[in-house]
Amino acid sequence: MVTMAGNILIVVLDVADQRLHTPMYFLLGNLSCLEICYTSSILPWVLASLLTGDRTISVSGCMTQFYCFGILAATEYYLLAVMSYDWYLVICNPLCYATLMNGSVCFQLAACSWTSGFLSSTTVIILMTKIKFCGSNEIDYFFCDSTPIIRLSSTVPQFLELTIFMVSCVR
Repeated sequence: MVTMAGNILIVVLDVADQRLHTPMYFLLGNLSCLEICYTSSILPWVLASLLTGDRTISVSGCMTQFYCFGILAATEYYLLAVMSYDWYLVICNPLCYATLMNGSVCFQLAACSWTSGFLSSTTVIILMTKIKFCGSNEIDYFFCDSTPIIRLSSTVPQFLELTIFMVSCVR
């Protein structure tokens, strides 16, 4: 609740106050939106698990949760890189900052962060849906990651593991 309230407050202040319409606060607002989505993608599963005591999740539910979380995690990595570039420009090129990081460039960099996060996670999830499973199709976790899903597979998906490694290196 505190995380959600704090991030919603940051977004509302960023939109409402004209003095905060700068690249730094635009990127900070994007990061707060990302955190709101993070919390919304994982917290309902955790709360349901705590209330019912059932810590199992179906493979399809796990894939859905992993996909949502993967998009948000990848987007966060790219967005943090954009934010560090913004600060690099502020510190190393203060006189050229206004021309190098204007509203249009900032919007394009944020859009590229979201798009790159979506594309990298889509690649991984498409390969994960091709895995053949044998035996149980339930994972004894309330949060899904690639490792428990791969452990359930009947074959060792080396191409999938290599793809996950390559995508992680790019992030």
